[in-house]
Parts: sequence; structure tokens; C-alpha cells
Amino acid sequence: MSKTLEANFAKPSSVRATWRDYYELTKPKVIMLLLLTALVGMCLATESWVSWQILVAGLGGIGLLSSSAAVVNHVVDRNIDSKMARTFNRPVTKGKISPKRALIFAFVLGVAGYLCLEIWVNTLTAVLTLASMVGYAVVYTMYLKRATPQNIVIGGLAGAAPPLLGWTAVTGEVHSYALLLVLIVFTWTPPHFWALAIHRVKDYAKAEIPMLPVTHGVEFTKTSVLLYTLLLTIVCLLPFLTGMSGVIYLVGSSLLNAGFMYYAWKLKYACEDSTAMKTFGFSIVHLMVLFIVLLVDHYFKFSL
Repeated sequence: MSKTLEANFAKPSSVRATWRDYYELTKPKVIMLLLLTALVGMCLATESWVSWQILVAGLGGIGLLSSSAAVVNHVVDRNIDSKMARTFNRPVTKGKISPKRALIFAFVLGVAGYLCLEIWVNTLTAVLTLASMVGYAVVYTMYLKRATPQNIVIGGLAGAAPPLLGWTAVTGEVHSYALLLVLIVFTWTPPHFWALAIHRVKDYAKAEIPMLPVTHGVEFTKTSVLLYTLLLTIVCLLPFLTGMSGVIYLVGSSLLNAGFMYYAWKLKYACEDSTAMKTFGFSIVHLMVLFIVLLVDHYFKFSL
């Protein structure tokens, strides 16, 4: 299997790249989740409706820069991806798109995204989004991922930025409530990703990536997932305790956190072959629905 993967990587593909291959480079499912958190950040930043220009230009610019970072990730990780069952079919790894063309594509996306934010939104959002892109594509992908088992903890800050970016797009300033949204995503990221890493531990070991289950063992990682999920449950109470959100959010987030705790507890104490991936899958649902609940609560807010 490994020889086949290496051969596929070393030999350029004769298949011509399609628009779908370039679209895959942008990691669209990840970007859509990031844009949802950015959209909620925008809406929570104002009591009225977000202007269409800020909505379109803000989400467009954030999406383009985030997509640019995703493309760079594909290029930098192509050797690693060729050794992993989950990623060996990616366009750059398979030779459908050359690293040079992928980087040109990333550059075009990045420049377009930055100009979109700079011209039609504001400089603060443009600079913060660019910094987030560099944090993911350079600091995390090129260094942290290969250097420390805490890679996803430290590097997770870049992925947690979109709610703040949405907020600054509307207000032009950093607010404590926006930072609270960042904290939620930042705390959510380790248990989300470590659940996947547990399921793919052999792949990460083969690729020599120091993910937590590779360096500290699966059982230690399961404990870490459980403790981080408990911490996430506490952090998710803060929007209600600070007056940022009301009862709808309190009830919704409590149910979601209870579900996440159930999976984390099962992963640690009653694990089956499918539990890690089920935990990973629920974590995505958790974040998506949590931010939708935040949005609903904002427009239909009432207090105890």
C-alpha cells in the first residue's frame, strides 16, 4: 500500500485537473463551518441587520483568505498526505495539480480576499484575517504540526479567529464578546481534532507527525478529550453568565455540551471501534448548532 502511494506521488498524473480539483484544494466543508462562525460574529456585533455590503464582502474576503491557507496546506503537506489513507487522493498529492499551480492559485485567492476586505470592509479585519491565514498556513502547517503534540492546541487559535473577524467587519474594533466566541472555538478544537487523531493514529505514526495519540498514547489522548470537553462545557456557559446571550442559548448549549460529554465519556470508558469517529462527527454538529443557537438567541433573546 505504501509503495503504491509513494509511486502515485512521485509520478505526475496524466489526468487533467478540473475545477472540482481546485475546489477541493480550498477544503470547502471546513471553510463553510468557519464562515458560519464569522456570520454569527457579524450578527452578534449589532442590534440591527448587517448591511449587505459588509455581509457579502466580509464573508467573501474571509472565505477567500481561508481558502488560500487551505491550498497552501495541501502543498506543504503533500508528502505527509501521500502516506495517509485519508488524504493520499488529494489533488496535489496525486499529481493532478502541480505545487506551483496550487501556490499561484493560493496567491490569487489570498490577494483577492485581502483586497476585498481592505477596500469594502476595513483594514483591521483585513490584517487580522491575513494574520490568521499566516498562522494556519505557516506557523501551524510548516512548524507546529511537525514540532509538538500540542500543535492543534496552539495552532487552533488561527482556526478560532473567524467569529472575531466577523465582529470586526461590522464594528471595526475588537470586543470582549468577540474574544469570548474565539475562546469557545479555541477550546472546542482539541477534543474535536484529537478524536480524529485517535481514529487515524496509525496514519499519523506512519507519517511521523507528533499528534498526541502518537507521542503520549491513545489512552492519554482519550483522557485529554474528556477533560477538554469538560472545560468546553464551562466556557460555553460564559456567554449566558456575562449577559451576552439569554435562555435560548443556555438551554441549547447545555444540551449540546451534554451530548459532547456523553461521547467523550464513552470514548474514554466504553470505547468501540466507531466511537472516535462518532465523537469527531458529533463535535462538528456541536459547533455548527451551537453557533446557530447563538444566532437564534440574539434575535429572539429573553432573560430569566
